Amino acid sequence: MRNVIVLSVLLLLLNVHHVISAPKGVTASLSAKWSRTPYLLETSEFIGEDGNEKFWQFVDTVKELTVYKQGESVRSYYNLIVKKAGQFLTDLQVNLLKFALALRSYSPAVQASQQIASDEPPPEACPAFVSIHGQHSCSTKDIKKLLKAAAGRPKPYLYKKDHTYPGVNKTDVPIVILYAEIGTKKFTSFHKVLSERAGEGTLMYVLRHYVANPKHQKMLLSGYGVELAIKSTEYKAVDDTKVKDSGANAEEDNSDEVQGFVFGTLKKSHPELTEQLVELRRHLLESTNDMLPLKVWEMQDLSVQAAAKIMSVPKFDALKLMRDLSQNFPSKARSLTRVAVKQEMRKEIEENQKRLSESIGVHPGDGELFINGLHIDLDINNPFSILDILRGEARVLEGLHNLGIQGEHQGKLLRLPVNAVDDKYALDIRHPAIMWINDIENDPVYRSWPSGVQELLRATFPGVIRQIRHNLFNLVLFLDPVQEESVELVKLAELFYKHKIPLRIGFVFVVNTKEEIDGFSDAGVGFFRLLNYIADEYDLSQALMSMVSLYNTVEGGETLSVDKISAYLKRKFPKASAERILGVESEYDDKRKDGALFYKKSGLGSLPLALFNGVPLSPDEMDPDELETLILQRIMDTTTTFQRAVFMGQLTEHSNVVDYLMEQANVVTRMNPLILSTDRKYLDFTSKPVVDDWDDTTMFSYYDTRDKTAVMAKRMKYFTNADEDGMSAVTMWIAGDFEKVSGRKLLLSALKRVKASPGVRVGVIDNPSGKPSEDNTVLYRAIWASLLTQKNKAATEFVQKLLREESCQLLQKGTKIKDLLMQGMDRDSFEKKFNTLEVDFIRSQQLFCRDVLKLSPGQQAVISNGRILGPFEEQEEFTVEDFQLLEKITLSGSAEKVKAKVKLMGMKAKQASDLVMKVDALLTAAPKGEVRRDVHFIKDSHSVLRLSPRENEVFYDVVAIVDPLTREAQKMSPLLIVLSQVVNVRLQVFMNCRAKLSEMPLKSFYRFVLESDVNFLANNTVSPGPVARFMELPESPLLTLIMITPESWMVQAVRSPHDLDNIHLQEVNGVVTAEYELEHLLLEGHCFDLSTGQPPRGLQFTLGMSRDPLMYDTIVMANLGYFQLKANPGAWNLKLRKGRSEDIYQILTHDGTDSPADAGDVIAVLNSFHSKIIKVRVQKKAEKMNEDLLSENSESKGIWDSIASVTGGGSKKDEGEKEDVLNIFSVASGHLYERFLRIMMVSVLRHTKTPVKFWFLKNYLSPSFKETIAHMAEKYGFQFELVQYKWPRWLHQQTEKQRVIWGYKILFLDVLFPLAVDKIIFVDADQIVRADLKDLRDFDLEGAPYGYTPFCESRREMEGYRFWKSGYWASHLGHRKYHISALYVVDLKKFRKIAAGDRLRGQYQALSQDPNSLSNLDQDLPNNMIHQVAIKSLPQEWLWCETWCDDTSKVSAKTIDLCNNPKTKEPKLTAAARIVPEWVEYDNEIKQLLRHVQDQEDTATQKHTPSPSQQDKVDTRRDEL
Repeated sequence: MRNVIVLSVLLLLLNVHHVISAPKGVTASLSAKWSRTPYLLETSEFIGEDGNEKFWQFVDTVKELTVYKQGESVRSYYNLIVKKAGQFLTDLQVNLLKFALALRSYSPAVQASQQIASDEPPPEACPAFVSIHGQHSCSTKDIKKLLKAAAGRPKPYLYKKDHTYPGVNKTDVPIVILYAEIGTKKFTSFHKVLSERAGEGTLMYVLRHYVANPKHQKMLLSGYGVELAIKSTEYKAVDDTKVKDSGANAEEDNSDEVQGFVFGTLKKSHPELTEQLVELRRHLLESTNDMLPLKVWEMQDLSVQAAAKIMSVPKFDALKLMRDLSQNFPSKARSLTRVAVKQEMRKEIEENQKRLSESIGVHPGDGELFINGLHIDLDINNPFSILDILRGEARVLEGLHNLGIQGEHQGKLLRLPVNAVDDKYALDIRHPAIMWINDIENDPVYRSWPSGVQELLRATFPGVIRQIRHNLFNLVLFLDPVQEESVELVKLAELFYKHKIPLRIGFVFVVNTKEEIDGFSDAGVGFFRLLNYIADEYDLSQALMSMVSLYNTVEGGETLSVDKISAYLKRKFPKASAERILGVESEYDDKRKDGALFYKKSGLGSLPLALFNGVPLSPDEMDPDELETLILQRIMDTTTTFQRAVFMGQLTEHSNVVDYLMEQANVVTRMNPLILSTDRKYLDFTSKPVVDDWDDTTMFSYYDTRDKTAVMAKRMKYFTNADEDGMSAVTMWIAGDFEKVSGRKLLLSALKRVKASPGVRVGVIDNPSGKPSEDNTVLYRAIWASLLTQKNKAATEFVQKLLREESCQLLQKGTKIKDLLMQGMDRDSFEKKFNTLEVDFIRSQQLFCRDVLKLSPGQQAVISNGRILGPFEEQEEFTVEDFQLLEKITLSGSAEKVKAKVKLMGMKAKQASDLVMKVDALLTAAPKGEVRRDVHFIKDSHSVLRLSPRENEVFYDVVAIVDPLTREAQKMSPLLIVLSQVVNVRLQVFMNCRAKLSEMPLKSFYRFVLESDVNFLANNTVSPGPVARFMELPESPLLTLIMITPESWMVQAVRSPHDLDNIHLQEVNGVVTAEYELEHLLLEGHCFDLSTGQPPRGLQFTLGMSRDPLMYDTIVMANLGYFQLKANPGAWNLKLRKGRSEDIYQILTHDGTDSPADAGDVIAVLNSFHSKIIKVRVQKKAEKMNEDLLSENSESKGIWDSIASVTGGGSKKDEGEKEDVLNIFSVASGHLYERFLRIMMVSVLRHTKTPVKFWFLKNYLSPSFKETIAHMAEKYGFQFELVQYKWPRWLHQQTEKQRVIWGYKILFLDVLFPLAVDKIIFVDADQIVRADLKDLRDFDLEGAPYGYTPFCESRREMEGYRFWKSGYWASHLGHRKYHISALYVVDLKKFRKIAAGDRLRGQYQALSQDPNSLSNLDQDLPNNMIHQVAIKSLPQEWLWCETWCDDTSKVSAKTIDLCNNPKTKEPKLTAAARIVPEWVEYDNEIKQLLRHVQDQEDTATQKHTPSPSQQDKVDTRRDEL
């Protein structure tokens, strides 16, 4: 009651003072450049990510869904789409779908198809159309006709993400592309015809989304941040021109508490007082004046105090409070100073921080996020990539959940280190068939070398090969002595040996193994015997020398012959008997077969072959010219691996190095490419079918692939050889036709392996060549009956007997199965089972082979823990050794580790073995990400916020480490809130606070725009979309708005009457609205010249569509060969620019693109909000090897549409002769500087007769400037162009807007302008020009790339402010001057030629890491680089500014700059009017022009606004989806 009285009194007092005014605030929104895409199409793309099969099933389900659009409200139509999608998705995936739709994550994919369609282009007035090899039709009737002649026309290009109908996809049939909107009638009629024909295999049917008449409605995006940074008001830089308010209003967030009043509650209990309560709240907010600066001692504990406040509220409000504190920190700071902090909390935070710093290198204040142990770097990841991570994880989590794994076990299995598939397998080289020529450990030649492995750690010069007496490096050559290629390889081996390279060299000679062949009839055998003779009589090194001298007798192009060998033997060893050495009775023939046998068993490819430490070199590495450098390079690379092993204590003085090498995980005894290939397919065992019946084949045929697999796994019986714990870690399924010899051989090999190896079990699947019947399944039914009725040992022995060829011959002759039964078998039960077995279940098995394993009847395959190998070719053998290798690879992948974890669950052996198989298949099939970290906290009662997941559901394990008062917290808190709404999470948030703060931790307000689901309004229409809202802002500070978007987004402000660079709420009524547009998605890349390995500086690329090949272009930087091109969703062609680029260079290969790597056409498809980064390798054409792109005569003409191609004011393209044009570059941000900029432009034009072209940096211009500049160009007769460049991700980012703008002034001069621009003059916006700038352009820079004016030194009273006169600058500059960056002229040709831009960026990268360096970035950087990039000092009169120059020199000034005065801090506007008399004239002249433009626009709008009818309104509501 007391509260109510106090409240009434306060409200009365207020009513006396205040008139209720509209709430103030700021809102910012970001829309896509393209129109809103239908949710139905986005949903189909989401489902398509799960596989082509599902995509088409969904398309069939929603065939004519759009008819419901008319009768339903928008909300119920949306719900209908989600419900339809729910038939193909789990509950978790449905939530992810809703999140994806809220994010519009798949909109670019739909828009890309739309753009590809518009490039076709679509026939007139056609709701859907087909394109058949370039010809179009709107009617299904024409399909037949167009197909007839299609073969004669070239096939269309298909993209990776295209949706191809799963018919019989043959390569030789015509391709029909349907452009249509799924869910419409027109689509259905086309789809019916095309799907039938694709099913028959007469055509290939591809679907691309195409909306015939897209409604031009804006689509608001989310997934970005908006910051309102508090600006320094030391120098007043705000325009005093009044702005018309937009009259927008804002909803406010009233839930929080102000000075003890909880307004949310009060409004509920006193709805009649709502307006007065709003006013009271504002009054309280303003009276507290939270913005007064804090004392240093008040700041110290802010971070811990924020954490204490967050930990003190109920769990479910804690994240919201963290969001509120971090995002509105400047106005919350004072209230935090009053929070008390418990000692236990401080202590616990310190203990946890110590542990985190030791275990994962996280320090106080750092922000880190882990989802299921995966580290999510928020600098790189955005909500779009996090959605992808959530989807990828969902597959594994749901799999584990379906397999019955819950709670702690889930995390343990997830964190198992699954060995990534290694493509560098090594062969075990400890084999007697290898003839080692030398042995570094024991040969006397190497005795002087040190023998300790510690020597590896001794420092040496780079490139020195350490000589250590250990067989660290081993080269084995497999040779056929008669092959021509062997000659060079033997010579190379001798070269290594002679030069004492620490390389042990071994040979394996593969020669004819037939007994009757001797050295007189086969040169290979002769060579082998001769070699053995020399090795026996002398030694192995002598044998190597002899090989070389023998090969020296062979002329180029010939091969070794028997005569050559005999002649050599006679000449070198005249006493030896040729017959005894080479003849039939030779004593030197032992081990002849060993080499060939070893080679055959090893499974290696064609000869000659080399193994380095067991790893085979690829055929293209075997070129003898390249091999020498390659081996030396391998030695260097392997040295670092050994160094690590010695350092970690894995390799010690007592180790045998070769044994150490051969015990690594990647070493195998046989190389079978089928087993070792990195492209692997797995079965999915995670389904839970309702019934598990395989006796009813019809029923079985209706199951989907996952259900079929689950039934097979449930019903399978095994031959086992269990480990001592009764479990089997490796489960193999053998599929084949056992009536065929090959099938029996395969199963026999598998059973032999089972016998030899505990922990392996084998199941058998029948895949008969014909339709299963009693006759063609006899053997299999006998196998199955024995598995069902006999003990394991008896069954195994019986089946092995059955599979032998003699048994099969007996059966064919009429022997009955029962006559083959063995001792110790239970005959009765066997016979009973065998005689009653139906063949239906075998039909089901054959279906499984066909639909899941993709085998034709009779084909064979082996499945190992779910990994499918096969189908095997007819002649392909899979031997016992192969099974041994497969077992090893399966175990070392993750089976062994999974088994150890499953063992702890205490299950029965059979179930445990099943689980190992299923979990292993699930984990190894999941894409390999980075290592999962196990992050846990020592104590968590005071400093860790925990939220438990919902029981019995799939959950994500999320760990966040964050200091509540950091930029990371501003971003992470809303992200965690949305995450917990989208998926079921087990959340732990650790308050990673910094102690003893000495400055304000955050100086800005922030919003992260993100929603977990599509929002609807009360009338069931879609809400306009996600917007960043800042309400309750303090009115006193000056704010600047900054958009923080994903890396590859280029956004610009398109609508706002207000000055977004200087927002001062005291002077605004209502709400400041800012509308931004995602203007471009960037295509970024790196380009290198293959012959030099260097980036080709000055190389130009163009990007366009097939109908408009030149839409954007760019220049390659020398830093990392980086280039960026502006694009939007769609398929783009990247080409070398016509002119010198195309004349000198050609594109050789490219990756990350959407066309084959060696295709001449480089096609890149942008179909998502993710960054797209490609690599391009180019090479000079043979006849242009000595030409230079940037040579003097380069590109004097050529059309260059600039990096932005926004040309205004009747711009004429240079055709033919170069025009005499003054190119002026300037940057401005905020209305005041734009006002100055206009005045600067007029002053330039007044003083020159030369045509002028202005270049402005588009990134920061206000919408109003961009709207009016064309009118100015028309009136004053100049050309202009807006250029833009996105700050590259690899270049150190600036966070303050002003510093970013300074960076743009200097860092990108070489890539901002076309190559055709020779000279550019930069003029600061706040400058007034009084002379002809043509004189400055033509000024002789004497070979320097740019000229700057030095700082004036004539105004004596400012001496104390001249920082360059003392300290660092005085010593760095020496006798040189410090130059001012308000005006400079750049010779772009020279600038590019000496790579000045790359040097400046390099120096910037080095210096900018230190926040205290480069305080005036644009000025300090060139002055700092003065020794590397020379500056020509311009005469002093080119720049006069009152702060530094005396009054007498003003008369001769050619330009006047309004420098800030650190002494008087005079505002710019007053200074301008006082110092430059003509400034006011110019200002009034421009104001008059702008007023005139405004009046014209107002009249135009009045004419064109008829009142909209009700019908229109209804239509727009319908089309929101």
